[in-house]
Amino acid sequence: MWTLAYSTQWPRDVKHYEKKHSRELAAVLRNLGQRYVPMLNASPNARAVQAGFLHHEPEGVVAIDQKGGGVGLQETRLYTFADDSTQTLWLITVGNKDDQPDDIQFSRKFVESLKAESENENKAQ
Repeated sequence: MWTLAYSTQWPRDVKHYEKKHSRELAAVLRNLGQRYVPMLNASPNARAVQAGFLHHEPEGVVAIDQKGGGVGLQETRLYTFADDSTQTLWLITVGNKDDQPDDIQFSRKFVESLKAESENENKAQ
């Protein structure tokens, strides 16, 4: 079973989205909890999971969008990283289409730091 973990950016983004874009936040969280996590639990690895609401980004980042959440929603992406070795799904950041380049860059750097941290831990053992 996959467990969730959060970047330090995640709580700030959720707080902002709860106030300004609550319907969009609800849609991406529904896609996360009701669709993506069950698919991860049923798959041999995270890379095997494919769906129309998922967008694969560099460094293994997967963006979950608002599709299926109703009409008139602003395009929104919830950026995640699934670590198969620990079965941890990291929730990194959430943003709209205007924020996408910065969100992808932030997510890539976050994943790079996770991978570097993991390598350092493996070397220490």
